[in-house]
Amino acid sequence: MQDNILVGPRSLGIGIVCFTIALGCAPDGSRENPFRVENDALKRQLAKQESLLGALQDGNKVMQQQIDLLNQELRDAKSSMEVTKADAKRLTEQMELQLAETKRMIAAQMAESLKIEEKGAQSDTLPRPMPTVAKVVEDALARNGYHLKVSVKTDQRAVYVTERKVSTPATLEMTGSRNQYLVSLEALPDSVTKLGVKAEFERVAQGGRILSVSHEETSEVERRLISEINKALENPQKT
Repeated sequence: MQDNILVGPRSLGIGIVCFTIALGCAPDGSRENPFRVENDALKRQLAKQESLLGALQDGNKVMQQQIDLLNQELRDAKSSMEVTKADAKRLTEQMELQLAETKRMIAAQMAESLKIEEKGAQSDTLPRPMPTVAKVVEDALARNGYHLKVSVKTDQRAVYVTERKVSTPATLEMTGSRNQYLVSLEALPDSVTKLGVKAEFERVAQGGRILSVSHEETSEVERRLISEINKALENPQKT
């Protein structure tokens, strides 16, 4: 059963006047578009994450240098004939513990720093180990013309930030669009990997003018990359 609502001429007239006033006071198109506001917020968030990832990558390089130095000292200790077997064993154990602790610190730092917001991103859980998924992700990005701006990997996490690219092929985006990807991987138990994809997708009009896009359009671009990664994982020749 439906209720019938009667609107009198006086109420209708007041409604028309209010609607007219609202139209006259409406902000310009760029402000009233919620998708543009959300897109701007995502841009600022991505810029902040890129800065964080860049700083983390610099710190990761220093950590890697320390690991390389420790590995070299470990090799020297193992091959040295100037120490007794007991001393060599003790030194080797100490260096291996120090190496393991350094790697643990890198993983902890990365897990703490790379808390990527799930809002606005697409994700999927893949029944493959993270190294396999990482290789497929790198191949998929390169195949579609995306160059890596930031790449950080540990045994448990991996993050990729691509350079911004104007699309000419219609592989992942339509011609005349501009996009940048933030891809994250997380190793889960039982050789399972969580994949997260966030796109900063824009349309470019003549003269380089940037057009706003809907959240659904951006989500579709993210889903296309996830679908391509899944297809590659199903192809034995690529895994």
